[in-house]
Amino acid sequence: MSKPTKKPTPQMSDIARLAGVSKSTVSRALANSPLVNQETKDLVQKIAREQNYRLNTVARNFRLKESLTIAVLIPSAGNAGWRLSDPFFLELLGSIAEAVDRHDHQLLLSRTSAQDSDWIEDFVNKRRADGIILIGQGSQHEAINKLAATFKAISVWGAKIDEHQHYPVVGSDNVLGGHRATAHLIERGRKRILFLGYNTLPEVSQRYRGYCDAHASANLAIDPKLQVATGSDESDGYLAVINAIESNIDFDGVFAVSDVLAMSAIRALQERKISVPKDVSVVGYDDIALASYYNPPITTIHQNRSAGGKILVDNLLEAIEGHKPEMISLNPELIIRGSS
Repeated sequence: MSKPTKKPTPQMSDIARLAGVSKSTVSRALANSPLVNQETKDLVQKIAREQNYRLNTVARNFRLKESLTIAVLIPSAGNAGWRLSDPFFLELLGSIAEAVDRHDHQLLLSRTSAQDSDWIEDFVNKRRADGIILIGQGSQHEAINKLAATFKAISVWGAKIDEHQHYPVVGSDNVLGGHRATAHLIERGRKRILFLGYNTLPEVSQRYRGYCDAHASANLAIDPKLQVATGSDESDGYLAVINAIESNIDFDGVFAVSDVLAMSAIRALQERKISVPKDVSVVGYDDIALASYYNPPITTIHQNRSAGGKILVDNLLEAIEGHKPEMISLNPELIIRGSS
């Protein structure tokens, strides 16, 4: 009597074929990624159950010979670089850490100065981690792009800079976010809007482009004096606004490229007995937790850090498995509060 034929173990490609989707969509659906709609998730998960398919992380790691220590790196950008203590980065880092933990991997955190252009490549060559998540490109786009041409296990929170970019990014649509922030101020009757931020950084530069586009749409000219370059610290924003006031620069609105800068701008205005929002309306960016509890509560552009952190990790794991992750642009949402 012949033995019954053993049913072959289902593969991810089998689930993809039966569901009529790509393997990367199957991977995302099984990881409950927000990039996959609920109907597709339900279909993929139903087929996976019917086929008795399980994503075996241990076997996959053994097959790939990967320990999967995931490094989160934060490039500095000189005086304009974001600090590790910045609330936005802490909240995004928390989301990344939760996603890494759900996959039972290890997390390594590192930061370096802007002067060392080879630090990312050195980090990879020393095999300190199996994959890298970069929070922000800083001034390191060329170094990241050079490395990504050969080392694919990279996932970046930041901005799409050009068509020759070798690495995918996850981030908000900064041009749209800048436009929405500025258009809101213009709708509030503000015509001389101070732009507060260091626009040589990729994400900030794109927010400035949105600021300019909103002015053009409203047929408003931009006074170059209203573009105020500043670092990211609270003291930077505070001193920049104090200097604008003391320089007799006329402005009735402020678009700050972070909520931290918006808070420091409001403090400077209030110290000089300038009412917010009666005399000057202020809009920030990021929608950090403290923004809704400030006085006045800050109108801001919400960046979905929870989804962003999860997608960064999902994209990195896809890259490690040999897939090519997509560029993901999250929708920036205007949150209207008391500062405008």
